[in-house]
Amino acid sequence: MKQAVRAIIIHNNNLLVMKRNKFGKEYYTLIGGHVEMGESHEVALLREIHEETMVHVAHPRLVFEEHAGHVYGTQYVFVCTYVSGVPILHPHADEVHINKLGQNTYTPMWLPLDKLEEVPFLSEKLKHKIIASLKDGFPKEVDTFTTQ
Repeated sequence: MKQAVRAIIIHNNNLLVMKRNKFGKEYYTLIGGHVEMGESHEVALLREIHEETMVHVAHPRLVFEEHAGHVYGTQYVFVCTYVSGVPILHPHADEVHINKLGQNTYTPMWLPLDKLEEVPFLSEKLKHKIIASLKDGFPKEVDTFTTQ
């Protein structure tokens, strides 16, 4: 089963997201990606954040485990403390080369938290868990759920 890591990074009432335009379908998702063979979740998380945003974070803490089916596998979602940086794709990231083709684009950006409810988000179930956690606090124990 595939494994991926995702990061919840909040700074100045904004959530760090990847805006996707996948062949005309626009949506937002958390920063992150696949876990490579032999790589720990934390190492994969920091690598993906660096490749996709070049933002620096600290204190990653696993808060959600989303079972997202065969296509996406298990998503390990960490809340992280923002340290510094402005979101930009690393010049050597695969996404930079994909963007040049123009049909499937990646744009790291800060999304105002008050806009999160209204944007298309992958997954919607995860989006609602994030919104609830912003009000009530992120879970102390890992919240495991399945995306339908």
